[in-house]
Amino acid sequence: MALRRAVIAAAVIMATAFSTDGAAAAVAPPHRTIQAAPIAPATAEPVGAPTEAAAEPVCVRLKGAEACVGPDGSDRPGITIEDTADDHRHPAVEYYLNGYLGTKYVIHNLGRKGAVRGNREIGKVVTFRAALYQGNHRVKYGRWKTVQNVAKYPVKRDTRTTPAGARGKSRTCTSTKGAATLCFGERKTFVYACDTAADEYQARAEYFVGGDPTTRYEIHQLAGVGTCGRAEHGDLSISMYRASVFDHGRRKATRLYKYN
Repeated sequence: MALRRAVIAAAVIMATAFSTDGAAAAVAPPHRTIQAAPIAPATAEPVGAPTEAAAEPVCVRLKGAEACVGPDGSDRPGITIEDTADDHRHPAVEYYLNGYLGTKYVIHNLGRKGAVRGNREIGKVVTFRAALYQGNHRVKYGRWKTVQNVAKYPVKRDTRTTPAGARGKSRTCTSTKGAATLCFGERKTFVYACDTAADEYQARAEYFVGGDPTTRYEIHQLAGVGTCGRAEHGDLSISMYRASVFDHGRRKATRLYKYN
């Protein structure tokens, strides 16, 4: 009987340790073209309305960067990235919405130390991490963290839009050699990044909104041919944009930025 109780106690301790540390480490997404898959949350949180404990932003930090996800009404609603070092690198926040690994979003903060940039349009579930870039090269990144139920009106997951459907819903589209398409509309601004070739490369939309040159937004479409990723930007309009094709971090094809 004593041996049995010892075995049960050891199993409980192992399960508890995995729920707090193992789940967070399991979130790291693959680099190759992938299909939709659920993201394991870093912490188990009940589904429902935001609680009192969720009133403050949840943040992750690197030396030189602080990324936060906060509920409406907090001092940092939506997702934000702050530059916390006076150096030649710039911070970025990388994130996935609603447990879907097929589309990754990146916000580059190109301001100087103390600048905070971000986007309020987020999903019900946000998995995010902070990163540091030297030019266009990522030189450091942190661990993934998942938060749930922080948005009062979360962006819904949109994984069924085809490239043809994106063109039909949009005011402007542009494409590049290698079969990446960027489309957008500007009444409650939305942006699509679509992959239109059956290859190992990923379609990417790169753009600026509201005439601000210090914040670059990116949509990385990872789910393969005939799929589109979507981002929302509320009342901010697109000011400069281009479609690109990447092999992981290496640019394979692109066009010059166009002005809207």
